[in-house]
Amino acid sequence: MRHGVKTNHLGRKTPHRKALMRNMAIALIEHKRITTTLAKAKALRVFVEPLLTKAKKDDMNNRRVVFSYLQNKEAIKELFDIISLKIADRPGGYTRIIKLERRLGDAADMALIELVDYNEIYNTTTTVGEEKKKTRRGRVKKTTTEAPVAAATPVTAATEVETPVVEDTIASTETPAAESTTDTTEEASA
Repeated sequence: MRHGVKTNHLGRKTPHRKALMRNMAIALIEHKRITTTLAKAKALRVFVEPLLTKAKKDDMNNRRVVFSYLQNKEAIKELFDIISLKIADRPGGYTRIIKLERRLGDAADMALIELVDYNEIYNTTTTVGEEKKKTRRGRVKKTTTEAPVAAATPVTAATEVETPVVEDTIASTETPAAESTTDTTEEASA
């Protein structure tokens, strides 16, 4: 049984697996998206997301910690100078895995792993300078005063729309009646 085993060993010894994760993380940081097998993409997400979280706070200790994992100065520079600015307001979930068709050679499950903030197709709703809507994770208590106010608002709006139509109808019915009374008065005096 594999209770609580977080690491997928990917059929490799520890040094080989660390080198694989290091190379894939560097490629993801440089190219913003890479295509790999689904198992490697899931393992890479577990490896790279804590590094992205550390990159949000730019200080010497975090740079050294991330460098101990990546061992690449250019990737560290890209991560702390460019990527960290883009993910600064995101509270987690920096990567997205999209499943692709199976590989023809061995029918392996393929996937595209990418940095979420660098995909322009999915991020069309937000524009530069626009603030994102904050989501609440807690339970919101509903008060009883909100429901009657909300119910009364549409009725009032409908009444205001109908009122001018009724007044026009009443005014048009009163005018002929007033003319008919003056006609009968003139006929009676003649």
